[in-house]
Amino acid sequence: MRQALVFIAFASLSLSAYADVFAVFREEDGSTRWQYVANTSASLLILALLIVLFFLIRAHWRAVRSNRALTEIKATLEERVAHRTAELQEREAYIASIVNSMPVMLIGLNQKLEVTQWNKKAEEVTGRPLKDVVGTNLWKAYSSITLTEAQVKAVLESGETMNIKHAQPGQYSFDITLYPLDKQDDTGIVILISDVTKQVNAENKLAERDKVSAMGELASAMVYDISLPINSIFARVSSARQELEAADLGEVKEFLLSEVEMVRQSAQQATAIAQNLLELASSHHDIKQPAAIAPIMDHSIELASQLFKDAEGLAFRQINIRRNYAANLPEIPCFPAELAQVFVRLMRNAFYALNAKPWHDNDKPWINIEIAEFYDSLWIKLAHNGKCLSEEEQLDIFQPYFAMNSHPESCPVEQRLSYSYFIIAHHHRGQMAVTSDEQNGTCFNIQLALG
Repeated sequence: MRQALVFIAFASLSLSAYADVFAVFREEDGSTRWQYVANTSASLLILALLIVLFFLIRAHWRAVRSNRALTEIKATLEERVAHRTAELQEREAYIASIVNSMPVMLIGLNQKLEVTQWNKKAEEVTGRPLKDVVGTNLWKAYSSITLTEAQVKAVLESGETMNIKHAQPGQYSFDITLYPLDKQDDTGIVILISDVTKQVNAENKLAERDKVSAMGELASAMVYDISLPINSIFARVSSARQELEAADLGEVKEFLLSEVEMVRQSAQQATAIAQNLLELASSHHDIKQPAAIAPIMDHSIELASQLFKDAEGLAFRQINIRRNYAANLPEIPCFPAELAQVFVRLMRNAFYALNAKPWHDNDKPWINIEIAEFYDSLWIKLAHNGKCLSEEEQLDIFQPYFAMNSHPESCPVEQRLSYSYFIIAHHHRGQMAVTSDEQNGTCFNIQLALG
């Protein structure tokens, strides 16, 4: 505004100094010199256009330089973005390769417990590809997972890692780890499921081998220690019997001879028990061998006849043994000596149950043994009509004596079959169960795979 006022002031002074600013364009007679006006106007216009052109050319070159600079900057930025993108893609591919190469199942969940990550191991185990489970609830995507929604939510709420061990003895063992990611990322939780069955089995085998070795040494020492007094008893009994037979003792002689014979039979039974203990300690081998179950059962019955006698009750030989073996039974891979020990232990249990029951003329003790093939398994049933097991005894009979969930008063240690169950379930990958009631008696059921 100030410049405009200054310009007007100068213009006023110029007008006062020159009465007629257009005098130069007039003739002496006062007429206008139009040719001169035209030439002057054209010159001024050309000059103005030149000035404008100059500024336009200058502006153009500035724009060209700016565009060139911007193009260079754009190219540099694009190169940097491309390089950074390539690095990120390479890193992402590397991380994805690591995740997919993991030998454990990796499952990622968001806050809604929907699947966000699903590696190759998870696809192999579940049979479902990543594209089918992304955005799906975990338990819809993997219904057989051994986790509850409460466990997963507890990790999300607490922010602490949780380790869970899930195992079925003799079948599988899993280590499950749940850990939450940074809450700022809003990525939820990661679940790692490791199949440690082989590792656990290997550790169990090593521990078992050490135990068996220790038990073998202990059994050998016990057999040696027991044999010394037994041999002494045999020698003294034989000497006493000869002296009694040679002596004239009247009516007392027969009584003394019967007592000496009972002592001799008891010593013989103790010898059989010691020998059986030694066979049990050395029975386990690392490699199974094919064998028929029926001959093993028959050998076990003969062994039980030597072992089990009660001076005031039944002898095993007095029990009616019913054998019902199916024809053409196949051989199965097994440890024959260990199975024989299992059968002997079952017969021992039956023997003492039969001795614990009073018998009448119309009621005789029996043991019924059945062996049959059913689909891909061999079924063995050993039943007896002795004293039945209570519900507590049925629950505890296969449990170790010092198991936390056992009731020592319900099933004494000498009647338990925990080691027999261990041989069937762990060494032979089979199943073992018991049923017992007053009407049908007690029946032990064993299932062994054919292959």
